[in-house]
Amino acid sequence: MRLILAILLPWLQFFTIGRPFAGIICLILQITLIGWIPAAIWSVYALSQYTTDQKISRAIRGTR
Repeated sequence: MRLILAILLPWLQFFTIGRPFAGIICLILQITLIGWIPAAIWSVYALSQYTTDQKISRAIRGTR
């Protein structure tokens, strides 16, 4: 679901992962039609990093 959100509304996806400042910058980028594609790519990349960070946190908590 977050992947669809990252493609359709990239700025909103940043707010769901706790990065509001990046969300505001992404919204400014997304306002232009040309900026929509870089904003979506940036959002998908940030989402993948967030997912990786969550997996690492769970792995660390699981070993203790």
